[in-house]
Amino acid sequence: MAAVRRGSFAFARARRPRPGRGFGSAGREELFEVASMTSSAAVPVRTSLWRLPAVRQLAVLTTLGFSSFFLTLASLPSYAVRGGTGAGSAGAVTAVMLGCTVAVQAVVPWLERRLGTPVLLVIGLIALGAPAPLYLLSDSLGWLAAVSAVRGVGFAILTVIGALLSTSVAPADRRGEAIGVYGLCIAVPNLIAIPAGAALTSSGRFGWVAVLAAAPLLAIPFVLRLRRRTDDSPQTRSAAGPAVRSASGPAVVLLVVMLSGGGLLTFLPIARPDGSLATIALLVLGLCGTVSRWRVGPIHDRFGGRGLQPAMLAAGIVGLALVAIALHGNGRTAVLLAGVALFGIGYGATQSLTQIAVFERTPPEQAVTASAVWNTAFDAGTGIGAYGIGLLAATSLELPGTYLLCAALLVLTIPLTRRH
Repeated sequence: MAAVRRGSFAFARARRPRPGRGFGSAGREELFEVASMTSSAAVPVRTSLWRLPAVRQLAVLTTLGFSSFFLTLASLPSYAVRGGTGAGSAGAVTAVMLGCTVAVQAVVPWLERRLGTPVLLVIGLIALGAPAPLYLLSDSLGWLAAVSAVRGVGFAILTVIGALLSTSVAPADRRGEAIGVYGLCIAVPNLIAIPAGAALTSSGRFGWVAVLAAAPLLAIPFVLRLRRRTDDSPQTRSAAGPAVRSASGPAVVLLVVMLSGGGLLTFLPIARPDGSLATIALLVLGLCGTVSRWRVGPIHDRFGGRGLQPAMLAAGIVGLALVAIALHGNGRTAVLLAGVALFGIGYGATQSLTQIAVFERTPPEQAVTASAVWNTAFDAGTGIGAYGIGLLAATSLELPGTYLLCAALLVLTIPLTRRH
């Protein structure tokens, strides 16, 4: 029974229950029941993961937190341009936020050991949500970057803890499915909030974006109610080096994919600012990314990861090439949408597949560090893409050539997937 419980709820690893700290004891009985049912020959049908309280709790936190982030991801650069910022510098707002995110992610494991998960999550939700309405005080690049820097601290906390919990709320043989559910709770806000934010901003209603981006505050009472389901025994310390090394391959793959996606999300609305094409393209990207990120987890659980990640990278490569062709000389809309769809498939699936690979390679006692490495790659890639793509696009490469360069970088990452 102890072995089943360890596989079912790895977040309780190296800890004994006591009140007031993390999510370790929440739903343990329900998870043990699911693990027993899924391993019993008499009951072959798997229980839905959504029956587990821990899954539902994580879904609420993730949906509210990432809705805030995605609402401003594509809209802030456009808002900055409307305020007089040059198009080549508009991505600096996103880059600053994600730069702070990456810097803080490195210390989240240390903070979690000392503050506990509920307290740390409350701090993160406040830092992410409370400053968002302050965007309305000025549309200058410096002010927008300053507010985004504070929000980046909260986003760092949410991403590291969320990714860690996603690997701990289900039996080990359903890890891919659980990560897919976590990805769904990120991808649905991606699908809705990015095009909504871009549409509201392009129509002069950025005020709604700033107010709605305070949504993480709504999760604070929910987090506070979780304190009675917690444990707070000191977490076992271990060297970070092995976790960093084991996660490095998938992290590099993720970084390049996110770099390409960050550039696409940031500069597509600027490249095609008129009409509804940019909004439709972002919607297609979000829809394809949502489905692939969600459903690739169960596929991985059933068939394994060999060959799956290279295929998803190939889809992203072809997609970026089609986007570049479509943007060159105002090409056909159908080509642009096909390219965005293909890239979205690879973009979403790679996020789940690399997360699965990172935690498969890492011992349980190093999972917090592995989560920080994966999230650092995720956010660093998005930030580099949001700013670096603009700098490259301002050169003789222009935007189509820059997207082709991203496709070439994706080709170079394929050898790193052999161990996935």
